[in-house]
Amino acid sequence: MNRNPILDPTLQEILQVVKPTRADWDIRITVLDQLRNVLQSVESLRGATVQPFGSFVSNLFTRWGDLDISVDLFSGSSILFTGKKQKQTLLGQLLRAMRASGLWYRLQFVIHARVPILKVVSGHHRISCDISIDNLEGLLKSRFLFWISEIDGRFRDLVLLVKEWAKAHDINNPKNGTFNSYSLSLLVIFHLQTCVPAILPPLGEIYPRSAVDDLKGVRKTAEESIAQLSAANIARFKAGSSRSVNRSSLSELLVSFFAKFSDINLKATELGVCPFTGRWENISNNTRWLPKTYSLFVEDPFEQPENAARSVSRKNLDRIAQVFEMTSRRLATDSNRNSIIGVLTAPHISQSLVRTTNLQNHHHHANGVRNNPHNLQGQARPWNNQMQQNWSQNNNIQNPPYWPGPARPRPQQNWSPNNNARNMQGQAPYRGQRPLITQTQTTPQQQQKSQYKNGKQPMTNGPSGSSQNQGHINGVSYASARPGAPISQSQRGQMWRPRG
Repeated sequence: MNRNPILDPTLQEILQVVKPTRADWDIRITVLDQLRNVLQSVESLRGATVQPFGSFVSNLFTRWGDLDISVDLFSGSSILFTGKKQKQTLLGQLLRAMRASGLWYRLQFVIHARVPILKVVSGHHRISCDISIDNLEGLLKSRFLFWISEIDGRFRDLVLLVKEWAKAHDINNPKNGTFNSYSLSLLVIFHLQTCVPAILPPLGEIYPRSAVDDLKGVRKTAEESIAQLSAANIARFKAGSSRSVNRSSLSELLVSFFAKFSDINLKATELGVCPFTGRWENISNNTRWLPKTYSLFVEDPFEQPENAARSVSRKNLDRIAQVFEMTSRRLATDSNRNSIIGVLTAPHISQSLVRTTNLQNHHHHANGVRNNPHNLQGQARPWNNQMQQNWSQNNNIQNPPYWPGPARPRPQQNWSPNNNARNMQGQAPYRGQRPLITQTQTTPQQQQKSQYKNGKQPMTNGPSGSSQNQGHINGVSYASARPGAPISQSQRGQMWRPRG
């Protein structure tokens, strides 16, 4: 494949814009804490826990990504079935409590969905949230995606680029008959399984059966069993000395991704996407998929034989294939940076990148700085891919939120609603708008004096996230935002991942 020399650096520019910053993580953790406070006012939900899942847990969310939240009724105990009627009742009670708090808006109760959902927007931070009850399946799938992203860093970059591209072309909206984000992630996995040489294994080699079926009995035991088996199989795959290493660049993988599915409307009449086996499967030969009632079948490898792409309509599938084909052709031949950005991103991103080009180039040349993109294996890891995780018994939480690694000391920051990554309508910034950070004008001596005046011990501004020096971002201390006990320094060095 002939490489487009302008494509790789352009992709890195896009990733720099869409990848979440430290503040984006902190804002979402604050939103989780706000929901925990609301739960205390609902008698039937006291004792329930708030657990994030989805792209926030899998580390596949963008700066303006939604936040999926599960209100778990039986955290740490036996896994019990919660009926749909009970979920609807509890979400209705939560809806009334959230409305009364005045901290949430655009409240929408999707009561008759397959999984009842309460859609809300955080009033202060403008983060869209989808709240469900006891969504253990969603949490498990999110963990699997995170574990898969640890195999090769190119997977995460591809997912972020594909999701932004899909939003730009209006094919990432299941309500309108197109892809949901989970099915797009599965398509990326399938592409990395079927490229030559393969980058990811068939997911059946990571977990040999439908993982959701093993969510039974004592929750902690079930989750640890799944994690340990998956960890052992992932380690075995990564240590395999006989497998060939795929050294394709990110741009080559992205172009071949679009080319592979450019005729997906034609393939879908007979074939289904099966990440569990890592192959196209003939639908007529797979009794689990019959009768064929969907226009596109992308099997959920963790909840077989569910179709993760069941929302895609026949009419939209033809349009989706056209967008795949057009994008593949443009990326392979177009050498204009701004044109490539326009194909891959929505206007609020493309306009921002185009307007800042001259300023960035001037800065880089003046300081002798060159871009340092990821290497071919994706080993250059961003800070937010090193989230500190603690899955131990000490904090009594099954799925703690992600935490940034230690950062260099920095001044405290003042944030106002105008500096938020979303505007007042809850939309991502547009026409070059970017979040601004203004440094406080007080000196360390003035801050210390103010703290003594208020009867508090002065607090040093050490590395963010330290259990001794509690850095503040958006007015929220790291320690107070945690749902459990403070994480010790020894625990902080552990990555949250399945352990063999």
